[in-house]
Amino acid sequence: MSLVAIVGRPNVGKSTLFNRLVGMRQAIVDETAGVTRDRHYGKCEWCGKEFSVVDTGGYTSNADDIFEDEIRKQVEIAVEEADLVLFMVEAETGITDYDDEIAGMLRRSGKPVVVAVNKVDTGKDLPDIYQFYSLGLGEIWPIAAATGSGTGDLMDDIISKLPEDTTADDQHEGLPRITIVGRPNVGKSSLTNALLGTDRNIVTPIAGTTRDSIESYYNKFGHEFILIDTAGMRRKNRVKEDLEFYSVMRAIRAVEHSDVCILMIDAQFGVESQDMNIFNLILRNKKACIVVVNKWDLIEKDSNTMKIYTEGIKARLAPFTDVPILFTSVTNKQRIFNILDEIEKVYGNYSRKIPTSKLNEAMLPEIENYPPPSWKGKYLKIKYVTQLPTPCPSFAFFCNLPQYIKDPYKRFLENKLREKFDFTGCPIQIFIRQK
Repeated sequence: MSLVAIVGRPNVGKSTLFNRLVGMRQAIVDETAGVTRDRHYGKCEWCGKEFSVVDTGGYTSNADDIFEDEIRKQVEIAVEEADLVLFMVEAETGITDYDDEIAGMLRRSGKPVVVAVNKVDTGKDLPDIYQFYSLGLGEIWPIAAATGSGTGDLMDDIISKLPEDTTADDQHEGLPRITIVGRPNVGKSSLTNALLGTDRNIVTPIAGTTRDSIESYYNKFGHEFILIDTAGMRRKNRVKEDLEFYSVMRAIRAVEHSDVCILMIDAQFGVESQDMNIFNLILRNKKACIVVVNKWDLIEKDSNTMKIYTEGIKARLAPFTDVPILFTSVTNKQRIFNILDEIEKVYGNYSRKIPTSKLNEAMLPEIENYPPPSWKGKYLKIKYVTQLPTPCPSFAFFCNLPQYIKDPYKRFLENKLREKFDFTGCPIQIFIRQK
């Protein structure tokens, strides 16, 4: 699939146009300059032709901000990856030094370039656009990204310049979606970069560097999935700015659309209340979970430290303790590839379908040995069990009087299912239905 990179200086409307092209509010938009910090991918379809779009941070140079140098690198990588570059400028401001610098970089890249002059909201703004021909990048298109004015002609020009696509329509459809979640600054972006083997996401010591949920395609060492890095989630009363609120909402949405969540915990702090909130969010959405304890190299250890730490985590996560717990140091690349094996195993458990005959063969003798307690003299009998066609492992037990089966017995049934079949890392839903 062809790739179009949207580049430009800060605050010219790149993310607004990106959201319009992909048809959803995927990238954060705010009046503050420099909101977008990472490359952000989405899909766009126009006149039957589908292509990927990447939104980049605003390109600047010689700035003091720790992020600016990293953002510039991200833009340069996006331009290298792209089949076509959509260069955005702003009509009212005119050509700035930054615009000249970006235009020079694009001319040297040799990539096809389409110039979009944004914020041309009315006809009286049209005379402002002609100065941009002096950039030497060919045809220019006046648009208003906020309202969509002029974007149709822009899209026609883009698809006319894109190379013919020789790949399948959606090669990544159906792949497992693995989302990395956790509090700010626990190493989520560092883990993503370490697994991918590239500096895909910006990493700084400042908490809250990642603001969007960033998707990456992973295909190495026999593993293939979509890896999603999310913004760190703080408690509501700690969220001071609107941007961070949107970042947390985006991270929550990433959890909702994932198959397996990797909950990262800082070994120095252990499982804090916000880690529990995130863990409960994963459980409420019925997603598989792996707990990764990062920064393990900073802990003083003896032969029992890992065992004691594991028991402490399980005590906090109870009653759902059937969760893999891995100890890593991302900066030292210690045990990070164990995570890949665990992802494959847990996703296999999450998507496992057990034949009804096998289920009944395993579960009915256990139910017969420990039948549900009678209720007011009424004898309760479970006749058979079947797995429901849901993404998360869900089982229906058919009973003569389902209203009298209480939660303790449901937990017994869940524990027996875990004992007979491997559902490590996966929440299980138990439904009692009328026979």
